[in-house]
Amino acid sequence: MLNGKCECEAVRYRVADEFRYAANCHCSNCRAATGSAFKPFAGIEREKLEVTDGADRLLIWGDADNNHTRCGVCGSLLYSVVRDGSYVHVALGSLADTPAVKPTEHIFVGSKAPWFEITDALPQHEEHG
Repeated sequence: MLNGKCECEAVRYRVADEFRYAANCHCSNCRAATGSAFKPFAGIEREKLEVTDGADRLLIWGDADNNHTRCGVCGSLLYSVVRDGSYVHVALGSLADTPAVKPTEHIFVGSKAPWFEITDALPQHEEHG
């Protein structure tokens, strides 16, 4: 199991190190959610993530099956609920431990920040990979 937390440590979670995929998303929603050029994330079945501390402090933007889940205290993005609620996209920066998976592609580069240059050799997809 991997441990994750927000910046202020009010929220902590555990997630199995069994991610199905990982990517760097450059869509405008992920850029706005992170305040960065892209969101590095890893996808896993929703039931494999457990909030262990601070569940009462979560800030959920969206609905139960499609949202960004943040710490309601410091605002850190922890994960996004996707695919009709069946998966979560864990924000890799919120993990305290190192996952076995690394991003394998850049997605939605058709809407990437014009000021950011992708300099690695990972495949790039205009939309979803």
